[in-house]
Amino acid sequence: MIARVTYVVVSAALLVGFLVIVVTGGQLMATGNALAIGIGVCAEVLVALGLWFLWKTYRFGRRSGQLARELEAEGSLPVDNLKRSAGGRIDRDSADAVFARRQVETEAAPEDWRGWFRLAVAYADARDTPRARKAMQRAIQLHDARG
Repeated sequence: MIARVTYVVVSAALLVGFLVIVVTGGQLMATGNALAIGIGVCAEVLVALGLWFLWKTYRFGRRSGQLARELEAEGSLPVDNLKRSAGGRIDRDSADAVFARRQVETEAAPEDWRGWFRLAVAYADARDTPRARKAMQRAIQLHDARG
C-alpha cells in the first residue's frame, strides 16, 4: 500500500512538472527565436517521453496486480514465510532457498505464467529488481497470450 501511495504522489508531482514544462516550452517556441524554439521542442519531446514512461510503469503495476489477484483467487499466491532479521529485512539464505525452488518450477513449466509470477516475487525477495521486473513482464506476456 505504501508503494501505491508513493507512486500516486510522485506521479502527481511529475504531471504538475510536465505541465509547467509544456507551458514553458510553448512560450519558448512562441518567441520566434530559433534557439528558443529548439529548446521548446526538446522540452516537449522530453515531456512526451516522460509521459510514455509513466504510462508504461502504471500499466505494468496494474497488470501485475491483476495477476496477483487472479493467483489469490485460485489460492496459489506465493506465501511470504521467509525468515527476517530483527529489523524486518529478508534473510538472504531464506530468499535464496525459495528462489532456487521457484527457478526449478519455472524451468519445469516455462509456458506457465504462474511460475513466472512466483519467480518474479522470488527475484524481488532476493533484491534483484531488474530480473524480477523481466520475470513479471514474461508472466504478463504469457497470461495475455493464453487468450
